[in-house]
Amino acid sequence: MASGDGERSYWRWSKEDFFPEPSFRSWTAYGEALSHTRLRLRNRLLYRSTDAAELLALPRRSEHELRRCLNWWDLAWLGFGAVVGTGIFVLTGQEARFSAGPAIPLAYAAAGASALLSSLIYAEFASDVPSAGGSFSYLRIELGEFVAYLAAANILLEAIVGAAGLARSWTSYFATLLGRDPDALRIHAPALAAGFDLLDPIAVVVLIACSTVAMFGTRGTSILNWLTSLLSVAVIGFIIAAGFTHADASNLAPFFPMGAKGVLQAAAVVYWAYTGFDMVATMAEETRNPARDIPLGLVGSMSAITIVYCVMALVLVMMQRYDQLDPNAAYAVAFEAVGMRWAKYLVALGALKGMTTGLLVGALGQGRYTTQIARAHMIPPYFALVHPRTGTPVYATILVTLSSAIIALFSSLDVLASVSSISTLFIFALVALALLVRRYYDRESPQQPRAHLAKLTFFLTAIVGSSVAVSTCWNTNPDGWIGFAVTVPLWFLSTLGLALLVPQQRTPKLWRVPLMPWLPSLSIATNVFLMGSLGYEAYVRFGICTAAMLAYYVLVGVHATYDVAQEETSSNGDEIAPGFCRYVLIQLR
Repeated sequence: MASGDGERSYWRWSKEDFFPEPSFRSWTAYGEALSHTRLRLRNRLLYRSTDAAELLALPRRSEHELRRCLNWWDLAWLGFGAVVGTGIFVLTGQEARFSAGPAIPLAYAAAGASALLSSLIYAEFASDVPSAGGSFSYLRIELGEFVAYLAAANILLEAIVGAAGLARSWTSYFATLLGRDPDALRIHAPALAAGFDLLDPIAVVVLIACSTVAMFGTRGTSILNWLTSLLSVAVIGFIIAAGFTHADASNLAPFFPMGAKGVLQAAAVVYWAYTGFDMVATMAEETRNPARDIPLGLVGSMSAITIVYCVMALVLVMMQRYDQLDPNAAYAVAFEAVGMRWAKYLVALGALKGMTTGLLVGALGQGRYTTQIARAHMIPPYFALVHPRTGTPVYATILVTLSSAIIALFSSLDVLASVSSISTLFIFALVALALLVRRYYDRESPQQPRAHLAKLTFFLTAIVGSSVAVSTCWNTNPDGWIGFAVTVPLWFLSTLGLALLVPQQRTPKLWRVPLMPWLPSLSIATNVFLMGSLGYEAYVRFGICTAAMLAYYVLVGVHATYDVAQEETSSNGDEIAPGFCRYVLIQLR
């Protein structure tokens, strides 16, 4: 359908919109495509995108631009809204009671340091490649399309399931605020299996409401987020001030009841409380000055959140002994123990608000992430379309919202709680690796000798391998010193060798990660270390999900991207000169 000015209507729904590639025009064509799967896989496995493709060619497939309307203030509050949700209220008591004891602030500091390292890396990438795809675009450029697809599919799946869990938690906290049982507002369906028999229509309504706000405009959503985030600041300020007035330093003894291993196990779990900041990087296309605003907003918000989390954790374990903390409602019970029973309602209100802004910012970030994946034709390009009036990816937002809503309606929190941060840690480690590749290897430079690539590959392999070895030693024999005496120096020497023997090929002119290559290498090591602290079930789930994603890629994704690449090669429509790309980047910055 065409509109009056000759443009196609945004509200359209045809097979051509979903599957425009030649491989899907008929069953015969699809069968022919499947017969060439091996050849096409080889082609796509070797493909790496470019800055020009991610910044100029792919956005054209959305037909309309995302609107540049955000500054560093908006991004800082979006980071705050995305990160500060239920994690600090739920995980602190649980991990202080069973893992870290009074040393829980150190667990938050360790997890925060790892998250801050990742935020520094994301800030450099987002200022250099201000794309809505975030980590998907960064990995597609530096590590290739296949790695980018696996990373994107995992983090998008976890984001969808995480949003469903957050919406279910919203219903539980709302019921608590009303003075009722957490399941009182759910509908029991005895015909369904256990774990899926408590229907939650309120969670569905909350998800749809937050996504509707996000679809109507990015600027309005940002203003609403930072205004409502003032409530979170007030609640956190109350918890810290009132908590310290009832603090008892004697509750900090013994400080390490479960030892250093307990602290690091807790750090792997509470890392979930920091997740969400990477969604800020997906707002790069809508940021007026991404080279300046994203580092300020992203690093600034993560630094402040780390300090706030550590102080809130310290307040809790000083108010009440760690072995008396309630693992499910630690702050509410702690205030009740000191005679402030009414404070539990204020804590519930703060958590409720945090979950709401978490869903709101999540709808923004997930929609942009999905948009870039659709622009690359890894999912139907229909979901890449940007609405001409709102300047937002309406179809992509609807896709992730409906997916989360279906899960939230049926799945209990016990089922959703099995989703851990393994995918997030995996992506963060890959992005750090991608930054090292970006800094030390320039594929467009004809002057790089083959030995340069060989040395880079050797040292990167040694950094990753030694990081895995350190994590394995810690989780198999934390009291042994021989393994650490070998693996830790190996990591250090690998990073030192990269710094001294492999010259950097690219230096960002606007914003850069300091202490290269030490900080990205440390980010790889810490993320791999925290991954190793997660349970066996997390890896089983990760493996099953990855296998399903590989099946989709072989049956659909590889054929769609191959067709698009062939069309572009024949028409040269998306081949944009690197010099022109640099010119456009200068204009954007």
